[in-house]
Amino acid sequence: MRFKVNKNRTTILIITLLLALVAASPLPGQALAGEDAKLLQEAKLFIFDKNWPEAEKKLASLVSNHPQSGYYAQALFYLGKCQSEQSGKEKAALDSFQAFLKRPDRPQGLVEEAEIAIIDLAFKLFNQGQKEYSQLLQNRLSSPNRVIKYYAAMKMSYLKDKDLAGKALPVLLKLIETEKDQELVDRARIAVLRISPQALKDIPDRPGKEGLRLLKIRVYEKGKKDPSLSMNLPLALADLAIQAIPEEEKARMKEKGYDLNRIISDLARSREKLVRIEEDGNIIEIWIE
Repeated sequence: MRFKVNKNRTTILIITLLLALVAASPLPGQALAGEDAKLLQEAKLFIFDKNWPEAEKKLASLVSNHPQSGYYAQALFYLGKCQSEQSGKEKAALDSFQAFLKRPDRPQGLVEEAEIAIIDLAFKLFNQGQKEYSQLLQNRLSSPNRVIKYYAAMKMSYLKDKDLAGKALPVLLKLIETEKDQELVDRARIAVLRISPQALKDIPDRPGKEGLRLLKIRVYEKGKKDPSLSMNLPLALADLAIQAIPEEEKARMKEKGYDLNRIISDLARSREKLVRIEEDGNIIEIWIE
């Protein structure tokens, strides 16, 4: 009788152990618990060290081998980030970011960053001559997210293709008219200046911060009393204004003896000193107050 009890206990123990092993064993195609989390964590460590190729390998493994993982959407985002940091992988990065945005389980905290990365990548590919990527830029101009919309418009102001850059003007001009953030408004003015200075003609100046030194520019066309261009910019943004002027125009003015960098530097040292440039009947007035 004693033997039977021991035997029954042994049998129960064996059965219990077998059941535990079966429960712990993965089903066909199922990953070992935690393997996907481990891959993501290892990838993040490589990203911290800016070891993009090794991080990409870990993330590619997670995406390929764990399609049902709760970390899948995150892996797509970070995969795009790693690819975008490696020359020649811009298209792959775009695919990864776009796949991330299509996921219903995408972390909302990463959506804005993914959209901005797409703008940067599309901008780079378009400037390399791949015109099909222009649509990705234009689509972001109608984004309901103001950060994405404004970033796309600002970025497009740097495009070499001025016809495409001009499509950002409505967004930039609306920003200038409606935004309360004066620094953002000033940067939008610089962006418009890069695309088409004449577009600022009918936009009234808005008062800046009290006590702020402003660089003022007025351009009068031959025979006209009212300025064709009127702009007030914080002196701190003067360098950006100069950068927005085409290089050939700056070179031509320098040949005439007008060095804009030197002019603004001189103005900054003396309040309310007016510089007046006359050429072919046109007049440019620059001063600081």
